[in-house]
Amino acid sequence: MAGGACHERFVLVDGEPVRRIERYFPLSHGVPRVDDRRVISGIIFVLRNGLRWRDAPADYGPHKTLYNRFIRWSRLGVFNRIFEALAGKGGKPARLMIDATHLKAHRTAASLLKKGLFPAVSGAPKGPEFQAARDL
Repeated sequence: MAGGACHERFVLVDGEPVRRIERYFPLSHGVPRVDDRRVISGIIFVLRNGLRWRDAPADYGPHKTLYNRFIRWSRLGVFNRIFEALAGKGGKPARLMIDATHLKAHRTAASLLKKGLFPAVSGAPKGPEFQAARDL
């Protein structure tokens, strides 16, 4: 992996957990797919550790397979159905948590106010080009 980071491997154990979700996997058409359990384990590992797809350990198979399966199944709503089914089994939660995800802005984004590109917010003088755009 890049940077020599060491993460504990995640493996979805064959058994009851897999049987609970495998009914939501799309059927294979034509060529048999790579092991679903291994690929799902790889997707979870990449997402949990915030890795790039290419940094996924080879134990999970080709990174391109992980990425393609994630994109394809996301578009088909496979993961949404799995999450809904698993969440529905637990009943009503006693506590709800809100994700603390954040977005990073490019370092030049902070200078936009200083340059007067947002005059209504920055207090900068409103030039004719900004006035014309606002009047539209």
